Amino acid sequence: MRVVTKTNIKEYPLVARGKVRDIYEIDKDSLLIVTTDRMSAFDVVLEDPIPYKGVILNLLTLFWMDRFKHLVPNHLLEIHVEDFPKDLKRYKDELENRAVIVKKANPLAIECIVRGYISGSGWKDYVRSGTICGHKLPHGLKESQRLPEPIFTPSTKADIGDHDENITLDEAREKIGGEIFEKVRHISLEIYKQASEYALGKGIIIADTKFEFGIIGDELYLIDEVLTPDSSRFWPKDEYEPGRGQKSFDKQYLRDWLMANWDMRGTPPRLPEDVIENTKNKYLEALYMLTGERLTN
Repeated sequence: MRVVTKTNIKEYPLVARGKVRDIYEIDKDSLLIVTTDRMSAFDVVLEDPIPYKGVILNLLTLFWMDRFKHLVPNHLLEIHVEDFPKDLKRYKDELENRAVIVKKANPLAIECIVRGYISGSGWKDYVRSGTICGHKLPHGLKESQRLPEPIFTPSTKADIGDHDENITLDEAREKIGGEIFEKVRHISLEIYKQASEYALGKGIIIADTKFEFGIIGDELYLIDEVLTPDSSRFWPKDEYEPGRGQKSFDKQYLRDWLMANWDMRGTPPRLPEDVIENTKNKYLEALYMLTGERLTN
């Protein structure tokens, strides 16, 4: 299995090279999405990749999209390289288990975030104002504490180098329209509730997560990545203790290292080998615990 940081597929036009994904146009109705091993943190793409991270993100997304296709359709068309167009066959080593062909969608202009526990930017907002995105929360909550009920806390969708910003429900409703807003809020909360219950049985607390949706025709679709260590906070159930930050299976470990070794200005430092290896192993462990699948080099 190859480490892939950048693709160069000449047969199709490159539509976008994001923080993690390279996107090519197959035809007017479909795209090739390749999930690379690039690692981003604090809205910056780091110089050092995390080996096989893209494969892990892709396999987890496929797992969850299949699990929740009864709740909302997704944009997947083909998930196996052998079913891709023939002129992609020569890229098989790069694309295997990390690429999908999807329907083109018009992405909604918000990130759909669901929080079941209070952490990260939500904790900072709560400490400052007692609210998160307009949700008034009970007094006296501790960091990492489970919320009485999961809450929907949308954010803006930032370009590379910019920061997503939490917004209120009313602001999100204005951006995408009331009918679509109610649909994505309901579906996001329902997927989170069902996924959290499943993950808890596997030893993982999903503290929060981010979904993306798009419109194809007149229908709402689940797109992008779903319930991965890049888009979620995964905490080990057996080590959970409210009142502090938690150990995790996501990139919080890497964020913590960066915060201790970088002033958030200029170019981030190179990652030490042990930080790369530990981050990779956390992602691998999450994949195995949730799906039973082990990757082999």
